[in-house]
Amino acid sequence: MFKRTYRYRLYPTTPQAGALETQLGEACRLYNAALQERRDAYQKSEVSLNYYDQANQLKDIRAAGDLGLANFSASQDVLRRVDKTFKAFFRRVKAGLKAGYPRFKSRRRFDSYTFPSYGDGCRLTGTRLYLQGVGHIKVKLHRPVDGAIKTLTVKRECGKWYACFSVEVAAEALPVTNTQVGLDVGLTDFVTLSTGEAIANPRHYRTGQGQLRIAQRRVARRQRGGRNRRKAVVFLQKAHAHVQNQRADFHHKTARTLVDAYGVIAVEDLNIKGLASGMLAKSVNDAGWSGFFSKLAYKAAEAGRTLIPVDPRGTSQTCLCGAEVRKTLAQRWHQCPDCGLSAARDHVSAQLILGLGLSLLGLT
Repeated sequence: MFKRTYRYRLYPTTPQAGALETQLGEACRLYNAALQERRDAYQKSEVSLNYYDQANQLKDIRAAGDLGLANFSASQDVLRRVDKTFKAFFRRVKAGLKAGYPRFKSRRRFDSYTFPSYGDGCRLTGTRLYLQGVGHIKVKLHRPVDGAIKTLTVKRECGKWYACFSVEVAAEALPVTNTQVGLDVGLTDFVTLSTGEAIANPRHYRTGQGQLRIAQRRVARRQRGGRNRRKAVVFLQKAHAHVQNQRADFHHKTARTLVDAYGVIAVEDLNIKGLASGMLAKSVNDAGWSGFFSKLAYKAAEAGRTLIPVDPRGTSQTCLCGAEVRKTLAQRWHQCPDCGLSAARDHVSAQLILGLGLSLLGLT
């Protein structure tokens, strides 16, 4: 069984949109109160509270009328979110990483709350979604919800509302194929295959920079705290969301094409976070390799394909014959003085990646 998320647009009426904002604001208030309680308990008594300590107080808090979040399970989920935040903080502390103590959330930056059990406070009936405390909201079901619905998350994004259904679906394995491919990701071409085919890099962020610049300038010129600034911020969010959606669509389609065509796929196990912090940070982030690899991984798992991450060290400085061929980043052509191989640098790297992947499987 695999987990999958279906996202649908909600079309609430004006009173329903106000009720959604109220529910979201109450979830944010509960989050901040739970965070404050944990911080005060440790500062005053050096006591670390956990999820159960805080969840046991929910019934009394709701009975006293101090919490307006309608669904009890949704309130519990907010406390679980706080608990996960602190567990992640302590994990980073123990690992010696930059810890980042949990911070309070602004009401304008707290954009979702979850019904952890479908049917408890939420129910989909035809083209309407019932939410406790809000009512029956029109939902655009542009495709059927396949599988058993487990949870529902209501999300606010760019001034619009969405329903995200988390479902469990059975794996649908594709017909077995013996085809194999190695992938070398890059910035000139998004990915080069060991077959010699190259998929162009669309560079969505650089293409949309003009619109982003206009939107950012509009925000900068508005007075802080004003209504016009909030409108400008939504305009900027929509511009960024457009670029993000374009990139995700490209990743999905590229990953699907590769998974449908090949049974064994070897990819580079890159330190993308390190690459995205240097002089090529904008280009690396624009390509979005991490998002592409994650989509490729789950699509391959669902289809019964084999995805092999390999260590990429030396793949751009080695020939297929095993000789070392040193090249700078600007040199895009491979010329081996030993065997005479002359080919595109990325094509040779993709072939080496495929060979390494097959060797890990014991096929070569």
